[in-house]
Amino acid sequence: MPDKLMRLRRSEAPENRRPVMIAIAGDSAAGKTTLTRGIAEALGPGRATALCVDDYHRYDRAERRDIPFTVLNPGCNYIEIMEQHLQLLALGRPILKPVYDHSTGMLVRPVLVEPRDFVIVEGLLPLHTKLARACFDITVYLDPPEPIRREWKLRRDCADRGYTPEQVLAELDRREPESAAYIRQQRQWADLAIRFAPVSGHGDPPDTPLSAEILLRPTINHPDLSHVLTDDDRRTVHLKMIRDCDGRPVDALHVHGYAPREDSRIVEKTIWEQLSIDHALPDSLGEYAPGKRSEALAIAQLLLLWHLLEAAA
Repeated sequence: MPDKLMRLRRSEAPENRRPVMIAIAGDSAAGKTTLTRGIAEALGPGRATALCVDDYHRYDRAERRDIPFTVLNPGCNYIEIMEQHLQLLALGRPILKPVYDHSTGMLVRPVLVEPRDFVIVEGLLPLHTKLARACFDITVYLDPPEPIRREWKLRRDCADRGYTPEQVLAELDRREPESAAYIRQQRQWADLAIRFAPVSGHGDPPDTPLSAEILLRPTINHPDLSHVLTDDDRRTVHLKMIRDCDGRPVDALHVHGYAPREDSRIVEKTIWEQLSIDHALPDSLGEYAPGKRSEALAIAQLLLLWHLLEAAA
């Protein structure tokens, strides 16, 4: 019997180094997939595993018509299974992940997910529980203004998921109480809170990419930008200390949507050089549509990439 127990313990010992885990939380159509895609592409498919925890829905779309809550409610999701799978991934072990097909609203065959060097987890509720949060090295919350998020959701759900505008707007209104109760509550647990929005009162042309405000909370170490972005700097990329919504001081990195490539390139090089690695700065960051690039998105993605590579080092 002791020999059997020893063999079991050895078989449970992780053979591989544990991956670096990042969570990107936010409401539906907040931009999580766009942010995730750029980071995963920069790391490469051989180094990054990306997954969405919205696959842990308990009910398909037809079943949800008969229940009194929405997918934003933890009771509509297998939270305990999500926690278990996040723990396994954090230990470097594979999982058999459920799959929810957003195009059909059906729960389909699960897939095998094997963690690589980096695991990027995005979704509605990755930071909902203390146990889930403990699995991550870096946590992010996407916080676009509600009018912009509603516009993004209308565009996506009507184009890709077969809804009418009236259905999307009705569902947004139905979800609002649970969004406030469960989704937006996760912002407090984020190391970085990112908001893409126009600069207030600036009057940018219609095709100007959105600006970004990136709050760098002191819960983890961030790259040092103070020698590049000083208090008297008037470039389109600047850093200043503000008060967060809870009244605590926090560094805020502002990247204007109309920022020229030269301005963002200075910041990107400063961030990248602090990693002390031989690889060149990725030039694939910042693409939000075919042929369309945002300097604000590129810097946000690069910051998260810096955190992943720094944690791995």
